[in-house]
Amino acid sequence: MRNFAILAALFAALPLAAQDPKQEPAPPPELEKPGTAPATEEKPAPPKPKPAQPNPESGKVVEEIIARVNNEIITRSEYDKSLATADEETRQDCQGKCTPEQLQAALEERKKTALRDLIDQSLLSQRGKDMGISVETEVVKQLDQIRIANKIDSMEKFEQAVSQQGMNWEDFKNGIRNKILTQKVIGQEVGSQMSIGEDDAKQYYAEHKADFVRPEQVALEEIIVLTEGKSESQLPDLRKKAETALRRVKDGEDFREIAKRLSDGSTKEQGGYIGMFKRGELAKQLEDVVFKMKRNELTEVLETKQGFLILQVLEHYDEGQQSFEKVKSEIMDHLYNEKLEPAVREYLKTLREQSYVVIKPGYAEVAGGGNSEIQEVNATPEAAKQKKGRKKYLLFGKRTSGQ
Repeated sequence: MRNFAILAALFAALPLAAQDPKQEPAPPPELEKPGTAPATEEKPAPPKPKPAQPNPESGKVVEEIIARVNNEIITRSEYDKSLATADEETRQDCQGKCTPEQLQAALEERKKTALRDLIDQSLLSQRGKDMGISVETEVVKQLDQIRIANKIDSMEKFEQAVSQQGMNWEDFKNGIRNKILTQKVIGQEVGSQMSIGEDDAKQYYAEHKADFVRPEQVALEEIIVLTEGKSESQLPDLRKKAETALRRVKDGEDFREIAKRLSDGSTKEQGGYIGMFKRGELAKQLEDVVFKMKRNELTEVLETKQGFLILQVLEHYDEGQQSFEKVKSEIMDHLYNEKLEPAVREYLKTLREQSYVVIKPGYAEVAGGGNSEIQEVNATPEAAKQKKGRKKYLLFGKRTSGQ
C-alpha cells in the first residue's frame, strides 16, 4: 500500500482545525442554610472537611500549543508531524539528484518553513469557511479515489486501514478537507485576479527556444472505468458507462468535465490529465494507438487489465523544435504559476495582518512572524479542568505588554 502510505503522510502533515477546548466551570460551593436554634442550645459545630486530595491529572500537559491562529491552535505534535513529512518528501525529491550537502541544505530550508506553512494553511481554511465554501462533495470523492487507488473494497475497510497506519479517521478527513478548501480559496481570491497575455508568452518563447527542442512526445488525458475486482456480470454495465462517456465527449462536451464526473481514476480531479510520454514509456498496446493520433483526437474504448480506458491526445509534439502554438498553453501555465507564488505570499501577508496570530517564544523565527507572542502561564487545577474525555492543552494566551 505504498501509494496510501505516501498520501497518508501528506495529509497527516496538514494542520487540524483544533478548537480551543471550552473549560468546564468549577461548581459553586454548597453553603449550609442558617437554621433557627433554641436560645438555650448551641448548634454543634459542623465536622471539619477532609483535606482535598490532590488530583494527579490536574494541570497535566498532554499537548503543547505553539501557535494560535484566531480561534484555532497549532500543537507541537502537529508541528513535529509536519517536520517529519517535510523530511520524507525532501529525501524523496533529492534521491539520486542531490549531493549530501545539497540534501542537508534542502532539509534545513524545509524545516524553516514548516510552521509558517501550518499557519498559512489555518489562515486559508478559516478564510474558506468565512466565504461559505463547501467542499464536502469533493472530500467524499477524493476519499473514494484514494480507496480505489489502493484497491480497498469498501469505505469501512478503508477507515480500518487508516487506523492501522496510526492515524485518526476524522483527522485524516480533515487533512483532505483543508487541502481542498485551501486550493479553492487561492483560486478564487488570488488566481482569478491574474491574467497572462499572449505577448508575454511569445516573449518567453523567444527567450527560451532551446527549452522547446524535444523528442517526439504526446500529452494525454484519460477517462477510465475500473473493472478490477468486479464480477463478470458487472462488466457490460461498466463498458456501457465508458461508452456513454466517450459519446458525450464526441457530442461536444468537455473531456475534462466528463473525466471529473465519470472517471474512476485518481487523475479525475485534474480532468484526467496523466502527463507527457515519449516512445517506450507506454504499454505497447497504447503506444501503437496514441502516437498515430493528432491533437484532441480520441481513442475508442480500450479494454485493459485495469478497466475500460479512453485516451485523448492533448498535444502531439513532433521531434525537434516545437512551434509556439504547440507550447503556448504550457508557457501560459508556467507564467501563471510563476506569478501565483508571490501573489499568494502577498495575500497571506494581508490575512495575517487582519488576523490574531500569536506564536510561542522560540518559534517566531520559523513561523514567518505574528502580531504578538504567546507567553507561558502555569496551569492551575481550576484552569486545567476539562470536560471528561477531551484532550488537555497547556494553556497559553497571555499577550505581551503593549500588544
